Amino acid sequence: MPKNANRYYWWCQISGWGFLALVMVLFSSTLDQKITQKLVGFLVIFVFAGILTTHIFREVIRRSGWLLLPVEKALPKLLIGVLLICVADSLIRFAFIEALDLSTSKSKMDFISRLLATTFENGLLIIPWTLIYYFYHYIENSRRQQLDTLKLEALVKELELKTIKAHINPHFIFNALNSIRALVDENPVRARTAITELSNILRSSMQAEKLETVTFEKELNIVKDYLALEHIRFEDRLQIEYVIDEDTLDQPIPPMMLQTLVENAIKHGISKQIGGGKVKIVSDFKDNYHELMIQNTGYLNGARNGDGFGLASTKNRLQILFGQKANFDIREIDGNTVEARVLIPIDMSK
Repeated sequence: MPKNANRYYWWCQISGWGFLALVMVLFSSTLDQKITQKLVGFLVIFVFAGILTTHIFREVIRRSGWLLLPVEKALPKLLIGVLLICVADSLIRFAFIEALDLSTSKSKMDFISRLLATTFENGLLIIPWTLIYYFYHYIENSRRQQLDTLKLEALVKELELKTIKAHINPHFIFNALNSIRALVDENPVRARTAITELSNILRSSMQAEKLETVTFEKELNIVKDYLALEHIRFEDRLQIEYVIDEDTLDQPIPPMMLQTLVENAIKHGISKQIGGGKVKIVSDFKDNYHELMIQNTGYLNGARNGDGFGLASTKNRLQILFGQKANFDIREIDGNTVEARVLIPIDMSK
């Protein structure tokens, strides 16, 4: 929670309970009751118990995720919580009153009747507190979800203008948007993170046509965002493994090339397997080459003939940028694994 919001919460707590105590003082004055030491002590206990119990209740509401529940599911939990908090508030008050010898009656029957009466009085205060707190956050969450929806709509409009130029399969974009839409109500925090990941991929794809090469590290970060989004869709059906030599992170590669190959592995490999599978990304040096391998569970099918998204142009892009020594091939290994392998010659003059 932001510091300003937390400060505002405590300001409301102290001023709200303090205002109630002031009202009680004024009410006593109108009845010509003197402001005694016992009354002051009672008011201090009243304010302390109210702030303590409602703060504990607030933590229970936040940590239990009740703020994310629909109203019809949250209200029964809140009502039970209010009852328990009202009883707890009464017991705390009674404990301090007894300890400070502010009580006027000590019979068992009188204690029970006072407990019921005080619990009822607490309900008249804590129920409005709970409703205000819950619906304030409910409205705030709704506003945030509306902002997330607006961001998604803005992304869609931007995609409509840029899809022709982009190097990303539009089917992935719409799958990602559908996944994010499902998360907006279920997990707003993850939905916001997913929007950021999708924005990173989109931004990189739009910059791709302006750059001849990017560092492998930058491309790998985009791929990690892409796989994080795909993991929302495939869940446990998608396993990811990275075997990266850190010395290769500053090596130049064509922009969006790795992302295209990984996307091809998902589309033609993992998505066609009932039980899903693994995508493994390997980056290492071999002789005088930077060797990149993308392995995925599945079979070649039509990918060898260039039917996979972007595969037909990958070899040409490599040779234009790095010469005839650069190479790309895709093959089936171990019976149920497809391996796309890229060899980029290292610039030995650096």
